[in-house]
Amino acid sequence: TNFEELMPRLLPVETCDTGEDFNLNEPPRNPQEYLRQVQLEASLCPDVVVAKIDPKKLRKKQSVNVSLTGCQAAPQGFSPSLKWQRQQVSNFSEIRQSISKHRQHWSGHALDDNVLMPKQDAEEQWKKFCLGENVYLNSPPIDPGAEDRGLDYVKVGFPPFLSIVSRLNQATISAVLEYLINWFEEREFVPQLGRWLYALLACLEKPLLPEAHSLIRQLARRSSEVRANLVG
Repeated sequence: TNFEELMPRLLPVETCDTGEDFNLNEPPRNPQEYLRQVQLEASLCPDVVVAKIDPKKLRKKQSVNVSLTGCQAAPQGFSPSLKWQRQQVSNFSEIRQSISKHRQHWSGHALDDNVLMPKQDAEEQWKKFCLGENVYLNSPPIDPGAEDRGLDYVKVGFPPFLSIVSRLNQATISAVLEYLINWFEEREFVPQLGRWLYALLACLEKPLLPEAHSLIRQLARRSSEVRANLVG
């Protein structure tokens, strides 16, 4: 195939004679000379360029690193072992891959009639949906006998079932994460919050958006603050 057919000329420049004496180190004296120098430089470039890549570097698992500056140190006795940390990272990675693999399957499952998912920008509704009205309204603890009568998810919060989180797009996942992390900034940790934060983080797709990096840093700082106040 003729090169001119693939890349037609935009400017009427005469073909450069490679035998002409052009000094590429000197600035061109006029537009025509500049364009001829460009032609000469292009003619000196090889037709095919192969990048030199070290295969050993590609074998290493690629991970996302998030700077956690501003986090408080763990009190004595509350710092997890390196073995424990690695095990949590491994478990989380497996869950992420499983969710990604089966997302389409679970998103096709029908939801119960009582599951009314809020719109993306409905911040207060999402807080009620995830945490439940009892936590959201700071109501007294649930009557212990209520479990025998069946769970009222409106009161105790809907768990992050796969059929629910698999329906959320990345924008909604980031939005709900932001709502819950902002709620956590001013309130105590509750189990419903932990379940939803873990599930939403596992649903984030890589590469992470800048907003997601910021939210993870915010959550890490708040979590370290809560941990710093723990008493053994």
